[in-house]
Order: sequence, then structure tokens, then C-alpha cells
Amino acid sequence: MTDRRVVVLVVPAVGSWAPPGRDPEAWRLALAEDTYEVLSALDRVDVAVAVAGGDDAAVAEVAALTWPATPVYAVDAARPVLDAVALAGPAAAVVAVSHDVPDLPGLLIGKLFRALSTADIAVTPAEDGTLAAIGVNVPTADWVTTAAPTFDTPLSELESLKPRRHAVAIGPGWHRLRSAADIARLDPGLEGWDATRSILRHS
Repeated sequence: MTDRRVVVLVVPAVGSWAPPGRDPEAWRLALAEDTYEVLSALDRVDVAVAVAGGDDAAVAEVAALTWPATPVYAVDAARPVLDAVALAGPAAAVVAVSHDVPDLPGLLIGKLFRALSTADIAVTPAEDGTLAAIGVNVPTADWVTTAAPTFDTPLSELESLKPRRHAVAIGPGWHRLRSAADIARLDPGLEGWDATRSILRHS
């Protein structure tokens, strides 16, 4: 098995929530662009983008945000994480990242890969009870395939399903941008998240 490591950004095909006065589609793409920029700056990993429930037009729209060599493909909206892992190609481990973490520190992704040296699955929990990133060892363990985790899967559910003590590794938590209250977590003094910043500055 190759020791190749892949980070896959998982983007929904359509926008849903956006801050008041902002277009949901523009917001979705801004978040995805900034999160992609974080991931593409990581060392020693390959980056791909999965569009959950997307058709060719949705894939092309997201692909326009990426560097030319970045693989962009559609995945089943009901199984976005496991489909993203399966389509990432030969790899020792894959970390799937939700599109709505534009200020995610790249260091947290490295912690997930390190945890996967012993765990079947490693997660970055979000403050709202969801998951910001999910790392999966390849080949995927049977219990992980059965659990089919998504970013909305409660951590308690994975803990209840794990077959051994260290099968699930929990990394440091972070925050997703899923409500108006979450905007306050963005630090204007930090570099990055330029597209998201631009949307917030202009109505």
C-alpha cells in the first residue's frame, strides 16, 4: 500500500445558509475557495475536491476555484465522506474536510494524519456538535463503512460503534460557519479567508 496521503474538500452542490443579505451560492463558493486555499498550502499531501450531489455543472463551478491539476469529482450526497475517500485513489489515509472551515489551521489536518497511524478514523469535532474533518485509514475498516459517517454524525455515535478503545481518535476542535453566531469566531487579524472576508464586507 502506498503511503500517499490525500485531503479531500467536500463541498455541497448548492448553497443553503448564508449571513443576512448575502447570496447563499456566493457564500458557499467563498467558503469552499478559502478552505481549499488552506488545504492546498499543506505540505506532503495531495488535495482533491468532492462535490456532494453535484452534476457536471456543479463540478465545473467548483473546479473553477481550484488549481488546474486538482481532481474535482461528484460524490453521493448521502455518503459524501466515504465516497470522497473511495474516489481519492490509492492512498494510505484520506482526510475529508467540510467546506465551511475557511480559517481552519492546517496543523489540525496534520494531527489527524498522525492519529491515523493507529486509529481507524480520526475526527476534528466542531463546536456545534458536528464534525469539521474526518480522517479515514485505507482500506476503510468494516465498521466505518457500516457507520458511513458524515460531517453531521455525532461523535457519540462513532464512539458507540467503535470496536476497540483506540479505533476513534479525537483531534483538537474547531468551528464551522453554519449560523450568524459563528461569524464572530472569525479573527479579522489573521491572514487568509479572503473570499469569505470579501462577502462579509459587501452586502
